Parts: sequence; C-alpha cells; structure tokens
Amino acid sequence: MKDADMTSATCLRLVLSDQLNPQHSWFTAVDDTVVYVLMEVRSETDYVLHHAQKVLGIFAAMRALSAQLQADGHRVHYVAIDDADNQHDIPANLERAAQRFGATQVQCQAPDEWRLDALLHAWRDQTTLQVSSVSTEHFLTERLDVQQQFTGKKSWLMETFYRAMRIKHAVLLQDGSTSKPQGGKWNFDASNRQTWHGPDTKHADPPEPADVRPTHNHAALWAIIQGAGVKTFGNAQASAFRWPVNRSEALAQLAHFVQYVLPNFGRYQDAMHTDTWRLFHALLSFALNVKMLSPLEVVRRAEQALADDVASIEAVEGFIRQILGWREYVRGVYWANMPGYDERNALDNHNNLPQWFWTGQTKMRCMQHAIGQSLEHAYAHHIQRLMVIGNFALLAGVSPQQVHQWYLGVYIDAFEWVELPNTLGMSQYADGGLLATKPYVSSAAYIDRMGNYCKGCHYNKAEKIGDKACPFNALYWDFFDRHQPRLGNNFRLGMVYKNLERMTPEQRAGIAEQAQRVKSNLDGL
Repeated sequence: MKDADMTSATCLRLVLSDQLNPQHSWFTAVDDTVVYVLMEVRSETDYVLHHAQKVLGIFAAMRALSAQLQADGHRVHYVAIDDADNQHDIPANLERAAQRFGATQVQCQAPDEWRLDALLHAWRDQTTLQVSSVSTEHFLTERLDVQQQFTGKKSWLMETFYRAMRIKHAVLLQDGSTSKPQGGKWNFDASNRQTWHGPDTKHADPPEPADVRPTHNHAALWAIIQGAGVKTFGNAQASAFRWPVNRSEALAQLAHFVQYVLPNFGRYQDAMHTDTWRLFHALLSFALNVKMLSPLEVVRRAEQALADDVASIEAVEGFIRQILGWREYVRGVYWANMPGYDERNALDNHNNLPQWFWTGQTKMRCMQHAIGQSLEHAYAHHIQRLMVIGNFALLAGVSPQQVHQWYLGVYIDAFEWVELPNTLGMSQYADGGLLATKPYVSSAAYIDRMGNYCKGCHYNKAEKIGDKACPFNALYWDFFDRHQPRLGNNFRLGMVYKNLERMTPEQRAGIAEQAQRVKSNLDGL
C-alpha cells in the first residue's frame, strides 16, 4: 500500500481498527507534521479465533479509510499484515514508526476495549514518547456515566437509563415537552413480538426486503490474510463480500433500512424463520461498531421516519431503544465492571462448548440454523443470539468464558465492550443478575412460537423425556430445579416455580435424569 513519505513528523496519531470514523475532528485540517498510523497486527487477529468475514471486513475498511485520508491530503503510515517490518504488536509498531519519522508525540483515540486501554496505558508509562489520548467522539455517554447515574442504587435498570437518555437528547418526546414520551409510552416492546410466517402465506406477512448491501471482491486481500498465517473460521465469502467498508456505503445502507426495512422492524424483530437470516433487521451494527456511522445520526434518521409517516412509533421506538438505550447502557456496564467481569461464573458452569458450534452440524434444527447462518454470514439477530444459541449454552451448563470467546469471534459486529455484557451478563447470567433481572432461558415452546425452527426437527418439541425429546425441555426444567436456592425468590420467575411445584417427585427425577443424559452427550445432539 502507498505510505507516507519519509519527511519527518512531530506527531503520530494512532487509528485503531474500530475507530474508522472519517468525520473525527482529527481529520478536519491537513497537517504535514502529523502522520496517521493504521496497522494490521497478529496481536489483534489472534487474541481470539475470529470469523473470516470479521478479519476481512475490518482490514478492508481500514484500507478504505487509509486511502480516503491520503486522497484528502493526510499523511498515512499503514502497516499491512504481510509487511516485512511489521512487529505484530501495537506499541512496537508505534515505536518503529516514531523512529522512522522522528516523531516525539503519539496521540490515541481512547480505546473501547479494556485490554487495549490497559495495553496503551502500560506502554505510555514506560516509553520515552509523549503519549496522550482524545475522545473517539462517537458515543453519547462517557465510560462511567452509567455507573455514576446508579451510584447508591440497589439495582441498575436499563429502562431508567434509557428514559434519561431520551430526555437528555430530546428523542421521541411530545411536541413542546421536555419529559413526556411521544405516543404516550416510553416502551412499545409489547407490540413488537409477532411471528413472521414466510412469503405467500395466508397470513399475508410482508416479504423480506431486498439485500442492497454492496458486493465486494476481496479475494486478493483474503489471499494475503491467509498467506500471513492468520487463523479464522466460518465462510469468508471473499469474492462476494457484502458488508459496507466505508462511510458512504454505510450511509446508503442506513437510508435503505429507514425507508424500506424499518417500517416492519418492530413487529418482526423477534421472529425467526428458516427461509431467511435477515428479515427486517438493519445490518448496521458492523458500521456502527467500527464507527463509520454515529449513533446519534442513526437515531435521528429513525426519528425522521416517524415524522415523515414512513414507520410507526412501535417500530421506531423499538429500534431507537437498541441504539440510544441498550448499546450505550451495556458499554457503561462494561467499563464499570472491568477488569474481572469476563471471569465471572455465578452459576458455576464448566461444560465444554459442543464441537458443532464450529460446524453447525447438529440434529437440533433451531441450533443448526442459527449457528449455520452465524458461520455463513458472521451475523445472527438478537433473539437468535439470546434465545436460541445463548439459551442452549446456559441450559447445557457450558462455560461462560467459552461462550464469550465464541461470540466475540463469530460475529462481525462483536467488540468486547458490547459483546461481553450481552453474552456473560444478559445471555449466560454469569454475573449473577447484575445486567439481567432473570436468566433468559426457555423450553422449546418459545422457540416454536417465534418461528418455524421446530417444524421437521429430529426432536419432538412437545416431549420432555425420551430419545426424541427436544433437549431444551428437560434442560429448562432441570435448570430451574437445580438453581431454586438462588432463583426461587426471583419476582419474575414466580410462575415458573409454581409450575415446577406441580410436578411429582418422580417427574422431577425423570427430568433430571434426561437433562444429565443430554449434557453428557452434547457433541452428539
């Protein structure tokens, strides 16, 4: 790749792989005394096993930003994965670049992952270079804002935080009001739980919108990545890569979503179907999480769709809650609890991740589809992640650390600040209820209600005991039976424990035996 000339520079500015925002104030003016440093390093590709599309997408987006910056007149030093002098370590590459350009200062945008923040802090304390940090100018909260909001409170509730954010940023408020929600309610989640039955059915459900994402041929870049020895899993789809790799493409995807997809997002956001993997989801999370888009511009575009009568309040509020509420909230939970949050295991789960998490080859149709599409597209929507894959892992007693590493690697939008609280806290309840007020688990009934996964499955969704019984059923009841001392008084689980108490001791013993058989043969399911 074209690199900065050898003219001396005073300052290096580090741009990390998830800081690809061409609108950052750094880039407002051209300064020949500044060299921007981007790098592809094995320390980042190898800290967890990543999906091929994640590595490919990030590298392609980094290279696109580098090209744009150079076209705009900025000086860029790009360290490619196959460069002979690449140290494959961020501080080591910065030291070499500083020596090369004679720079005495290094500026960074504050990392969003704790491990990188700690790495750069440790390096700053021992290097002779002057190292300073600025904001990424991306999030609507500071790292510790959520912690400060709930200081002295017995519990943290996302809904409380979300309402405060709505008021602070004047989002979806009644005309002339500074505190009353548009539509008369803060939350329309109860309206957003419909099943999608597929095209050409008697239900007359709307068809899935066209996939208008760009198609890139990154076969040459993929060959370079493979030649450098980077280990990945999943389908690279290198010659037909569909994720946006620059801001222009991300904006086009946002515009298409708002106009053609958002109108049906709300009511079908929890739906699952074997005919599709996208349905009415935005597919904007990768662009957001590498900062090609800002959360506030996404929120405002959705808000405008309501004003223009393109989408309903139910759809718009449900989408905005994910961005303005949940996304900012989980980041706050992450920074309030790191380091150490990733080591929590409140339910003492230690089973190994089944081998079919890497292949999708299981007789459980719901897991086959949800994991299969994750391996194929590096994506699954929130219900597939939470109520299918995560649900099974928790019920099966899989190590939350193994689950966390798989989620962090498999999804193209997964960066630890957002993935870890969602996986360890919301999905696996490994933090003991800090993030979620109850474990998010279900039997086959919920999965069947929200989609068609159970139709044609090897297992019987209605049975709890026997060789053909759906594994979710016995695992579900055994989970609550075993954890009654911890969960029995949870106000959200009263009905579950009333139903459990109606079972005879013999029924409960049979379920426990069935659950144990399932857990002893996870690889064979």
